[in-house]
Amino acid sequence: MENRVFFPQAALDEWIVSGSVELQGGELTVMSAGRQYRLAEAVHVLRDVSGTGDTHELVGLVKARAYLEQLGAELVETSMLIGDSAYDVEPGWLGIPSGAFADFAESDACKQACARSGSPRPANEEELLGKLLAGVA
Repeated sequence: MENRVFFPQAALDEWIVSGSVELQGGELTVMSAGRQYRLAEAVHVLRDVSGTGDTHELVGLVKARAYLEQLGAELVETSMLIGDSAYDVEPGWLGIPSGAFADFAESDACKQACARSGSPRPANEEELLGKLLAGVA
């Protein structure tokens, strides 16, 4: 299975404003390293708020919006209804890395982006995203 990353909408908004990332044509680029992710609208299901229990076994998971709508979900901002079940959700995007990390780390795009930003090449996907979260990417 491909690695996937959940990007919360609030974080994405902040990174776009700061210039840490660029969003174009359904693809997110981490500017300091040139790493790209294909995006699909998604939500992180935080908790069941209906008191009926997590009958759909979604709490704690990130699911694409299209998948949830196929289940009959109605999504409005930070709320989701599926039948009699209600959930708090965090809206965002599911990112699928464009290619394997090892190939990316050796790419000219990575080398050039790291040279421009003065940062060393990340050792792995987690390090790259950790720097982005810490505000140093």
